[in-house]
Amino acid sequence: MKRILSIFFMTSLFLSLFTVPVLAANGQEITNVAHRGASGHTPENTMVAFDKAFEMKADYIEIDVQMTKDGELVAIHDTTVNRTTNGTGAVGDYTLEEIQQLDAGSWFGEEFAGEQIPTFEEIIDAYRGKIGILIELKSPGLYPGIEEKVADALIERNMHKPNNNKVIIQSFNHESVQTSKELVPNIPHGVLLGLQAAVVTDEQLAAFASYADYFNPNMNAVTDELVERVHAAEMEIWAYTVRSQEQADRLAEHEVDGIVTDFPEYVYDHPGN
Repeated sequence: MKRILSIFFMTSLFLSLFTVPVLAANGQEITNVAHRGASGHTPENTMVAFDKAFEMKADYIEIDVQMTKDGELVAIHDTTVNRTTNGTGAVGDYTLEEIQQLDAGSWFGEEFAGEQIPTFEEIIDAYRGKIGILIELKSPGLYPGIEEKVADALIERNMHKPNNNKVIIQSFNHESVQTSKELVPNIPHGVLLGLQAAVVTDEQLAAFASYADYFNPNMNAVTDELVERVHAAEMEIWAYTVRSQEQADRLAEHEVDGIVTDFPEYVYDHPGN
């Protein structure tokens, strides 16, 4: 009995490490976003990655949405299937049936052999109401009408009026963000930026704030000044992509609102806890 109680106590202690929110330097809680799911532990943009993120108590899963040859929405990051499957060629050259025959797990580890590229609808049906979903429209210029298809899928499920901002749409293509915002105005939207975020002007921030609620830059562009200016423009700032404890700690010191990470435990393990 003592052995059983000891195991139970240690298990509870271990799980508690994943339930204590990280705090920024100002004491505010930081949103923990699992980048392509818990992609440091599992093959990215697969159901097993999203399951792992949910298990690890992340606040959001981040997914990349593209479109197949026959107009179906799927989750994959690259515009080709070469890196993360056993296939080759452009995502847009595959039908849904063809792309779901690919192995999207073995590249990461043999234990994940047979993982499929999931559909957008499969993901939102599985996780709506359970965990936040950060939707990135990936290379939307390649997929005319992708904004409408995403909006239609959300509206069909009554997810276009989310509670607690649990659905967010973002893109590096800011025209696409504006198009999406017009289609589903009650859903918060975000603009993604690379290192150019470091030199963004106040005028640009004001323009972004006219249609976006989130300003999400490369983490290497983040400074105290940038965070202050984004907040002054009445947007939140979620920085990407953390792959070490040191990176998570630095962003917390800069008082970002969210951290996008391959390893959710780096956010929860922040020493501020």
